[in-house]
Amino acid sequence: MLYKPLFLAILAQLLPATAMASQSSDFVRQVNAALPPHVGACVLAIDGGHVVFEHATGVADIESKTPCTTATNFRMASVSKQFTATAVLLLVDRRKLSLDDALENFFPGFPEYARKITVKHLLTHTSGLRAYEDLIPEGTTLQLDDLDVLQLLMDAKEPRFAAGEKFEYSNSGYALLGLIVEIAADKPFHEFMADEVLRPLGMNDSVLYQRGLNEVPRRAFGHSRKNEDWVQADQSLTSAIRGDGAIYTSVRDYQKWLAGIEGQKLLAPESYKAMFAPHVVTDCNGSQYGYGWFIDSYRGEPRIHHNGDTRGFRLCVQRFPQRRAALLVQLNSETDGESEQMTKLGERLADLLIFDRPR
Repeated sequence: MLYKPLFLAILAQLLPATAMASQSSDFVRQVNAALPPHVGACVLAIDGGHVVFEHATGVADIESKTPCTTATNFRMASVSKQFTATAVLLLVDRRKLSLDDALENFFPGFPEYARKITVKHLLTHTSGLRAYEDLIPEGTTLQLDDLDVLQLLMDAKEPRFAAGEKFEYSNSGYALLGLIVEIAADKPFHEFMADEVLRPLGMNDSVLYQRGLNEVPRRAFGHSRKNEDWVQADQSLTSAIRGDGAIYTSVRDYQKWLAGIEGQKLLAPESYKAMFAPHVVTDCNGSQYGYGWFIDSYRGEPRIHHNGDTRGFRLCVQRFPQRRAALLVQLNSETDGESEQMTKLGERLADLLIFDRPR
């Protein structure tokens, strides 16, 4: 039997440093200590274009006790907005859409203010549309779909503010963008996403989930606290809305998504440039917003990021394009605190796994 230090020295020569880092029990211990209480979690870190850490812990479902793996598909919540934005820009590249197209072009019967709302306003949260969650009638018990959201918004006689006046984060714009993709492509949104966005990148296990029309393989279910116990809490009144949060993907498939961005595999170069351009200043710590992404800096590095927050799930994605680095955190359980807490968690893990990682 090889003496352990000698074995590790030989292994270090045979395997790239990234593989060694991903297997470090010390990193695993520190990551597990940093995570909030959870049912299941997956963490991915990339630096210099290489995976430096990939980890899954806990279970995908408290009832079946199915272990989480790096192939477990989590609901991505608002991280899904980057996928919807990509679908929109893909149709812009194909000249099926224009960023200057007005809302009323797609939805005749909208109040007059919709004439000034464009696709670009929807992408950048500057449309002034009311948050559809605030328009749901009290006592509603049946789950809403995209057409229900459309009707709620069309019944709103006044916007929150004039289109383009300011940034106000809202799911309404991205819910409508899903419908716009469907109209412009003349194809169901979930099929367009599968055929034109996910499969071309090899994301064969990822789906834009639409109950009754497709299934999520190796699905993680959401959870919340009830007294001191975790219970399954996977769906809400708005969980069937597609454009703002219905993508399911895994750590393994999301690596392909990131590689597709870095390699500019789906969109024209000018569309990728527009996606990550700072179009509007947000009300979130001075950050700016592109198309489906927040833009700011961290530790002197440009940062492109987004969190996800829906019933039973919390997500965080942070990209550092200058050093070809990225971090993904997936939790299939709710956590205490606002979205900012997920940003802070992402920063702690980025410090540990990317910025301060021994080279």
